[in-house]
Amino acid sequence: MANGPQEAEVFVVDNNSVDGSIKMVKEKFPQTIVIENKENLGFSKANNQAMEISKGEYILLLNPDTVVQEDTFIKTLSFMDSHPDAGGLGVKMIDGKGKFLPESKRGLPTPWVAFYKIFGLSKIFPRSKKFGRYHLGYLDKDKNHEIDVLSGAFMLMRKTALTKVGLLDETFFMYGEDIDLSYRITQGGFKNYYYADTTIIHYKGESTKKSSVNYVFVFYKAMVIFAQKHFSQRNAGMFSFLIHLAIYLRAGLAVSTRIIKKLTIPLLDGAAIFGLLFLLKNYWEDNHKYIDGGSYPPEFLQFVVPAYILTWIISMAVSGGYERPYKIMRILRGMFVGTVFILVIYALLPETYRFSRAIILFGAAISTLAVLSIRLLAHVYFYKKLSFDPVSTKRIIIAGDKEECTRVEALIRTTQQQPNIIGYVFPEADHQHPKYLGYTGQLQEVIKIYQVTEIIFCAKNIPADRIMQTMSGSSDEIEYKIAPPESEFIIGSNSINTRGELYVVDLNSINKVNNKRRKRILDMGIAFFFFIFLLILIWFPKNKGGFLSNIFTVFFGKKTWVSYSNPNNNLPKLRPGVLTPADGIKGITSDQLTQEKLDVLYAKDYRVKLDLNILWKSLGKWGN
Repeated sequence: MANGPQEAEVFVVDNNSVDGSIKMVKEKFPQTIVIENKENLGFSKANNQAMEISKGEYILLLNPDTVVQEDTFIKTLSFMDSHPDAGGLGVKMIDGKGKFLPESKRGLPTPWVAFYKIFGLSKIFPRSKKFGRYHLGYLDKDKNHEIDVLSGAFMLMRKTALTKVGLLDETFFMYGEDIDLSYRITQGGFKNYYYADTTIIHYKGESTKKSSVNYVFVFYKAMVIFAQKHFSQRNAGMFSFLIHLAIYLRAGLAVSTRIIKKLTIPLLDGAAIFGLLFLLKNYWEDNHKYIDGGSYPPEFLQFVVPAYILTWIISMAVSGGYERPYKIMRILRGMFVGTVFILVIYALLPETYRFSRAIILFGAAISTLAVLSIRLLAHVYFYKKLSFDPVSTKRIIIAGDKEECTRVEALIRTTQQQPNIIGYVFPEADHQHPKYLGYTGQLQEVIKIYQVTEIIFCAKNIPADRIMQTMSGSSDEIEYKIAPPESEFIIGSNSINTRGELYVVDLNSINKVNNKRRKRILDMGIAFFFFIFLLILIWFPKNKGGFLSNIFTVFFGKKTWVSYSNPNNNLPKLRPGVLTPADGIKGITSDQLTQEKLDVLYAKDYRVKLDLNILWKSLGKWGN
């Protein structure tokens, strides 16, 4: 029986990452068996590489974005030992907000089960034995059950079962392979179990999000492969029809939902500004411009006013005025820059097209008030979930011993200017420490008294089972993060609206919203500067036609001035670049490894001056 420490092989299969993680694994965990692939082979092929050379009685497929309890392996192995009919086992999973993940237990996606899932009946009737079979919602999540399908995030399997039924089907690149293998295990005469006596956190940091069109196509295409492989020709045909119908319905819904979410506030802004400018125009022409009679030409409302509105909206978008939580300074900056741009263009127009500078100025003032009022109404309407100041509203506590709490706070302060850390929770009482709020046994009470919105657990001091108990029993509004010992990162959910994404605290990631905005503003500003002084600057680049083309493609967002040398990497996505970080270092050896390392450094610690420095040192390459 597995009731104590067990001998185990630990495999880490790397699908061509360039972030230095493999070097870290080798240095800190030399006993680990590392398999380094030169390309992304997908989930199935990568796991099969390790399973083919493994020697253990059991094989566990475990996602890298998971956190297990201290006794998870002991408990699950004991269960498998005591159930010789078990071919596979999955466990209870929660997300980064402490909520139960329904994919912890699933039924076989037969055509009817798929139909109920695709058309939302399983969501409407989750506990129905008929409609809720996809996630087996009628089974108690706190009890052990025999199930059909295991989750690939935690998939413990008996080696003898895999020898009989085979490994993962490499036809599946991503998604569906766990369903296929689970089904083959049951077809081989074994059973799959859902084990509820241990819990793991699954942050679900996969490369495609479930709201994305890419996820819809990849996931449902995997279901078609499964149906064609295991169902009769008639059932497979029906299943394929349902899946393809679902693909276009879900893809259309995903695109339309995203568009609606993106455009709702800008459209409200545009409508409000148009109404105010219409009233201002009527007042101004009656009381100032045309006192003795007359009016502005129809073209003023038809073309000029919409142009003003579009300029302000675009300027606010570039300034970050439509990013949540809304910030007043971003809105004010966007309206100011947009107004300056309108006035500059206004001054360059012929006299016949200069209708009124006063309407521009007064219109900008009342439009700014209107935009701020819309944000305030949105703030109130959504029960204050939309914050104007994320720093002051987020109330953070750190749970761990004094040394770890101090280390983690210092780590946070390297990435946030004013983190609102209200205190520490220690394993034992320490009323003398100035930041002491309570001990871990009082954690729920501390949360209520101090209205905590975020907890960071120090994994060195707080057991995983205690962390998961707290997550499962607290409010949905609280964010949870975990700081591994001796690490320079924190894992957890990166916002209240995105549960369970892998969250990495680093120096100054290019993936941060502020950096994305700064880079875009810089791109447009440099392109505008190059265009204004084109007659002088055109002599610097070797490819003059390419330089002129780059000015426009960068300004309109098709390219960026500086990007990675290898666009097909695992770093945060950027537009194609005119230059690369390697262009900023003269005399550098242009081998692939060096360029990849420079790309990683550029992504991890981005600064605006980096782009400026690279541009300055690459005058002749502006036309690349």
